[in-house]
Amino acid sequence: MAIYKLFPSQDATIYSRYPDKNTGLNEILSVSIEDAQDSGNTQASRTLIQFSSTEIADVINNQVSGSNWSASLKGFIAEANGLNSDTTLEVYAVTGSWNMGTGKYSYSPEYTNGVSWYNRSSSGSGAWRIAGFPTGITGSYGSVSGGGNWYTASYTQSFSYYDDKDININVTPIVNSWYSSSIANNGFLIKQEIEFIDSLQYNINLDYFSRDTHTIYPPQLEIKWRDYSFSTGSLTELNTLPATIAIDNNSGNFYPNSINEFRVNSRPEYPARTFATASYFTQNYYLPTASYYAIKDTYTNEYVVDFDEQFTQLSVDANGSYFTLYMNGLEPERYYNILIKTIINGNTLVLDNNYTFKVING
Repeated sequence: MAIYKLFPSQDATIYSRYPDKNTGLNEILSVSIEDAQDSGNTQASRTLIQFSSTEIADVINNQVSGSNWSASLKGFIAEANGLNSDTTLEVYAVTGSWNMGTGKYSYSPEYTNGVSWYNRSSSGSGAWRIAGFPTGITGSYGSVSGGGNWYTASYTQSFSYYDDKDININVTPIVNSWYSSSIANNGFLIKQEIEFIDSLQYNINLDYFSRDTHTIYPPQLEIKWRDYSFSTGSLTELNTLPATIAIDNNSGNFYPNSINEFRVNSRPEYPARTFATASYFTQNYYLPTASYYAIKDTYTNEYVVDFDEQFTQLSVDANGSYFTLYMNGLEPERYYNILIKTIINGNTLVLDNNYTFKVING
């Protein structure tokens, strides 16, 4: 039940309409297609995102307990328009290094000091391959050559018109290939499945927040693993309602690199009458195995870590229920609420009792 979030080391959008333009510092990443009525040719934009190999290896080597982990690429929608009933995004592992650059979409004259539709590095330097691809590597383009190179294995996510447009794609095989050094880590390329179709029905624009967004929505590589432990000692399971459930070991403020073990104290609200030599209220219980935690941003009320039956299940030891939270994936200078979900005697309880903490810069 552990979740560790990494943020990009670099990202950029490349545009076939502006094949020399660099957008490495833009606040938005675009994955779009448009029918260019002025030229008669359809145009596309694709997104490149890279995460640090050092940080990936550190998480897997020093944080993951056991070999069963998964990795998901996450992106958060800023704007979507021109959608069809169904839209599919494809994610690939990029082949060939690239340089983010320092341009923005709005800069005039445009910057050409980084990755673009034509080039990996800067204008006239390190052109993307457009023919003679090695086995297992490819690329594609319309009337304007370029647009990146990638390994052919793809990972997809489809949206219906009314679906949430956030990206959440399992990319475990790619990350595992980077970790094992089977292929070099040159990041991800995200594109639409259907591109370069000369039709007004295809003017689909999906804009996502970038690492330079200055919001709480930068792209993420989310690595998850199951560190569940169940050893109750002499404790008793909480199996009656109503109950008192509280969060302990919460100092209130944490630095971004903190790792904290939150304790979940629980007991029946109205205990059965018994003869005892110690106060009943000092006796702790553990929650049933079907118990989970979630984290919400206090201001936006959005889940930062959602309930997950595999990865946010509460562990149990001789002192009670608990979970471990890695603060690195939470934006600093914000407040967060802890929620607990548990099933007791067939009753599902979701507890949001304003147990709040803040991640602070330091």
